Amino acid sequence: MSSLLKIYGVPMSQACRSLIWLVLNKKMSFELVLTMPGSKKENGTRHPTYLEKFPNATIPALEDPNTGFLLSESHAIMCYLCNKFEWFDFYPKDNEKRAKVDDFLHYHHRKVKEASLAYFAPKVRTDLNLPEILIGNAEKSFKDSLNALDTNWLEKNRFITGDQVTLADLAAYVEIGQLRDCYTNLYDFSPLKNVERWIEDMTNVEGHDDAHLVLKELGDISENPPSMENIAKANITGFKRILELTS
Repeated sequence: MSSLLKIYGVPMSQACRSLIWLVLNKKMSFELVLTMPGSKKENGTRHPTYLEKFPNATIPALEDPNTGFLLSESHAIMCYLCNKFEWFDFYPKDNEKRAKVDDFLHYHHRKVKEASLAYFAPKVRTDLNLPEILIGNAEKSFKDSLNALDTNWLEKNRFITGDQVTLADLAAYVEIGQLRDCYTNLYDFSPLKNVERWIEDMTNVEGHDDAHLVLKELGDISENPPSMENIAKANITGFKRILELTS
């Protein structure tokens, strides 16, 4: 039985990418267990075995085979790992600086994260038949968050909470960055000069290219939704890269 920490998920998932990026950056060996969101199959989040461990049926999830410790939710997992391994560069030890990171992580869920619901999911998960009103509300919320980032957080700081990359930046970038023209090409960031500058800075954070290979493989989907075959192929390519780096 492997003693490595197990991460359940897929590279296509935004929440999974933020966690994968963190552990790749820290060069931590781990086992990525491909787990399909919403599936009742053996490798799915709705399978009884998975639900017994992770009742919220989401990815990513973390399992420590050495202790039996189980944890869900990407932000909780990233904070836990930073505490456990003392990665205080990403999650500051100083209480006030850490509180600023927590502040943004809480804000993120109904703001920046709406990028996926507004732009990514309607192209990649056409089977969901998302209502137009839901998509429209998500678009508004995401655009509001981008404007706030551009005129507030990133006007004052190089990164979201200061001069250092933190978990706040990883969480935000996987949502925002997925829409770039070099990936899915679903959003024009050119009017947002501070956001554009921050995006460029984030691409230089170690682990970025490997964590986002799945999006490079998926490519431009602005005109036509990708086929399930192409989505699966991109996921497998991203998965194999991660295996190469962590095995």
